[in-house]
Amino acid sequence: MLKQHKQMDIMIVPTETGNVKIFSYGFIPLGSRGQVYIDYNGVTISVKGYHRKKAIIRAITRLNESLLNKKED
Repeated sequence: MLKQHKQMDIMIVPTETGNVKIFSYGFIPLGSRGQVYIDYNGVTISVKGYHRKKAIIRAITRLNESLLNKKED
């Protein structure tokens, strides 16, 4: 799943139903390509991009859409 990298940033956001784990690597130097993984209760989303904040926001948006689609089914 995750490869070994020189530097990986990890953020853990607690929620009522579990923890949202955000892994990001790359983006160094500024403007270079990187990747963000988000894991929440067994749902994993992966996003690539050139701007860390935008990639994290895009990954959270996709996670939200995925969870909403899962509830509808």
